[in-house]
Amino acid sequence: MAEKQSHLNGAYYGPSIPPPARTYHRPGRGDGCGCGCGCLICFLLELIGTVVVIVGVAVLVFWLIFRPNRINFHVTDASLTQFDFTTNTNTLNYNLALNINIRNPNNEIGIYYDNIEASVFFEDQRFGTEFLTPFYQGHKNTTILSPVFKGQQLVLLGTSELSVFNSEKSIGVYYIKVRLYLRIRFKLGKVKTWRIKPKIKCDLMVPLSSNGNSVAGTFQTTKCRVGF
Repeated sequence: MAEKQSHLNGAYYGPSIPPPARTYHRPGRGDGCGCGCGCLICFLLELIGTVVVIVGVAVLVFWLIFRPNRINFHVTDASLTQFDFTTNTNTLNYNLALNINIRNPNNEIGIYYDNIEASVFFEDQRFGTEFLTPFYQGHKNTTILSPVFKGQQLVLLGTSELSVFNSEKSIGVYYIKVRLYLRIRFKLGKVKTWRIKPKIKCDLMVPLSSNGNSVAGTFQTTKCRVGF
């Protein structure tokens, strides 16, 4: 019995047990981004960045070579024959005709006007909108747009806005804002640019006229502001 216990409790002198194998991962090119979707996202970001840089350089080169001049917008005439506001129904009856001169001063650059939206405002309330016919404007060219705004529109004037209306009515001259929302493309030879969306702001003092005559004077040509 003693011999069996001595055998069971004795030390083991057999061959040594090998340690567990260590795994080794060799870093690869895709470690920074991972693989699969991560690599695809990295590729797309690099592609977008490259395209942005190329477009930026192309725009810079285009500007340095041709030095395009800013398009000029002027409202040369405004005829307001009706501008009546009814307080109990909050309706504005209006009849406004404009002449807008657009001057392209560039020697070699033409302009496509793909979309022309003209809107008129009184005290920041829009009371009329007209969509004008698209056209192409050649270089060194002046084009005249003649939108007419006529009709009846619901206009919500507060106490202060109504006070302004009555004050301008007594004078016979109304402060009217004209906004042109454009989509244009430039053309140089056979090359056409992508669409640009400038916003044209014209702030007018328009006298009310009757039978072609105005007691408050005549309209003065007004230069518009161009924002890109």
